[in-house]
Amino acid sequence: MDADYTYEQIAGMIDHSLLGPALTDAELTAGCELAARYRVATVCIKPYFVSRSVELLDGSGVKPTTTIGFPHGGHATAIKVAEAAQAMDDGALELDMVVNVGRVLSEDWGFVRSDIGAVADAAHARGVLLKVIFENCFLHDTHKIRLCEICGEVRADFVKTSTGYGEGGATLHDLRLMRENSPAHVQIKAAGGVRTLDGLLAVREVGVTRVGASRTADILDECRQRLGIASG
Repeated sequence: MDADYTYEQIAGMIDHSLLGPALTDAELTAGCELAARYRVATVCIKPYFVSRSVELLDGSGVKPTTTIGFPHGGHATAIKVAEAAQAMDDGALELDMVVNVGRVLSEDWGFVRSDIGAVADAAHARGVLLKVIFENCFLHDTHKIRLCEICGEVRADFVKTSTGYGEGGATLHDLRLMRENSPAHVQIKAAGGVRTLDGLLAVREVGVTRVGASRTADILDECRQRLGIASG
C-alpha cells in the first residue's frame, strides 16, 4: 500500500533536539549539521549556542530555535521575557517555553495566563513562533485542558506535551486531549518518547504537526527506506 506521506512532510514535522546537559560544542555542531543534511523543520538547541546554530544552519532551510524557562518553568516572567529577547537577538525563529508548573498545579490561572501571554507577546512582536510546554507528567487532565484554553486565548502557536526531561513524555491520550481542547489556530507538538517512524506516524494520526526528536537520523532513514529513497 502506498504511503500517505512524503519524506518532506515527515522531515518537516521534526524539531531536532539538542538540549542534553552534557552535549559539548562539538556535538551541538554535529547535530546542526545532521539537521541540515536531513532537512528537518528546526533545531532546538541550548540557548547559549543559538547564534552559532544560525551560522551552521544558514542556507539549509532549517530554523534555529531554543528554550525559555527550561526545564522547570520556574523563572520569573521578566526573566522569561528577557531570555526570549536574547534568543531572538541571537537569531532564534521559534521559542519553546515551559509553563510555571507549580502555579499550574496551584490553579493560579491569572498568573499562568500572564506568564505565557508576556512571552507570546514578545515573540509575536518580532514574528517568532511560540510553543508552550506543559510537562504533562505532573498534571491532571483538568490542568491540561485549562492550559490549552489559555494558550488559545493568548494566541500561542503550539502546545507541547513535555520537556523530555520530566518523568514522562508524550502519550496518545494527552495528544488527543490537547487537540480536542485547543482551538484550530494552535498546533500540537509531541515531545518525549517519539523515537521511531511508526511512533511519529502514530502521533501524526491524532493531529500532531511537530515532534521533538533526538533519534532524527533513525526516523528519517527508516522513512527513506520505506519510500524507496536513496540515502544522502
